[in-house]
Amino acid sequence: MDFEFDATTEDYRKRLLAFMDEHVYPAEDEYHAGGDGWEAPPVLEDLKNAAKAAGLWNLFLPGEHGAGLTNLQYAPLAEIMGRSPAIAPPALNCNAPDTGNMEVLAEFGTPAQQEQWLKPLLEGSIRSAFAMTEPQVASSDATNIGTRIERDGDEYVINGRKFYITGAMNPNCKIFIVMGKTDPDADRHVQQSQILVPRDTPGLTIKRGMTVFGYTDGDHGGHAELLFENVRVPASNLIGVEGGGFAISQARLGPGRIHHCMRLIGMAERGLELMCRRALERTPFGKPLAEQGVIQDWIAESRVRIEQARLLVLKAAWLMDTVGNKGAHTEIQAIKIVVPQTVEWILDKAIQAHGALGTSQDTPLAHLWVSARTLRLADGPDEVHKRSLARRELNRYRSRQ
Repeated sequence: MDFEFDATTEDYRKRLLAFMDEHVYPAEDEYHAGGDGWEAPPVLEDLKNAAKAAGLWNLFLPGEHGAGLTNLQYAPLAEIMGRSPAIAPPALNCNAPDTGNMEVLAEFGTPAQQEQWLKPLLEGSIRSAFAMTEPQVASSDATNIGTRIERDGDEYVINGRKFYITGAMNPNCKIFIVMGKTDPDADRHVQQSQILVPRDTPGLTIKRGMTVFGYTDGDHGGHAELLFENVRVPASNLIGVEGGGFAISQARLGPGRIHHCMRLIGMAERGLELMCRRALERTPFGKPLAEQGVIQDWIAESRVRIEQARLLVLKAAWLMDTVGNKGAHTEIQAIKIVVPQTVEWILDKAIQAHGALGTSQDTPLAHLWVSARTLRLADGPDEVHKRSLARRELNRYRSRQ
């Protein structure tokens, strides 16, 4: 693995860093002051137009639909966006869950599905959501999903309940990719399918927005509880084939975990920067915080942990590009385990260094910490990834006995 950025990556990095300085950071106060309801603040549209003009649009998506970057090329760009995670990703049309949904439609969607839904998503004119998690079952095991998707002539009928569906409260969220069971009697990994459900479909009720550690995440479109009661959509709305839902979700999650983890690295860098600035500005008990041994320990430890985490994520991205997602499975699970925990620790120390200010809305630290803590659950909890990783490690030795 070559540790030097190639010319394409370096060009995008320079332009993105300039964009952050010129547009994103100056807009943070206005953005977080809030818009109305569940919609993103109006300043986001200005940022999106500026990103398009700067050629910084759909950077996450490989192939003809996006910028054509590899995972390794995109990773350092996602890190830069992570320094302002609520603003930079949507400003560049690189925000979840739209990124994963666009990847699904680009890889598995029919030409008609791509024309109707992928095209406006790529343009940034609509938003989308991915409806998988359910309150009644352990959704960390996707084979548990209980929502039913049943064929009835030329239609599918959907019944079930979902919750914590990110982005669904935003009225501009026009399409849901819904995961449910089409054949409960099939092998457990081919019971599920994914299907497109437009927001205005009769029988779909958006019941409420759900908070995350007290935050509504309103500027991110919130996280909704959904009810599907005899929701009917054309059979042509099925993505891929019946029974292909689990495989599609696995294909969707691999790149998404790289994106999340690199954005987390950027969040950690922002936290460390704020901690250092705070340490140099404050003087308790007769000397600056920066001269207190415990603060120096936090700063040094933070730098070491960031460098370790970044190298592991870049290795995972490189393997995804060279041997595929399956070949990078161990590293993808490893970063999902270690990076959120690492960043949570760093942000906790940054909050501690700020005292009461660190818990307030006057710095980004509290919200960054909540994001890092939440990502220890999103895309699968730590324990599930450890279980799978341990089994794979043990299997290496079982084969030798």
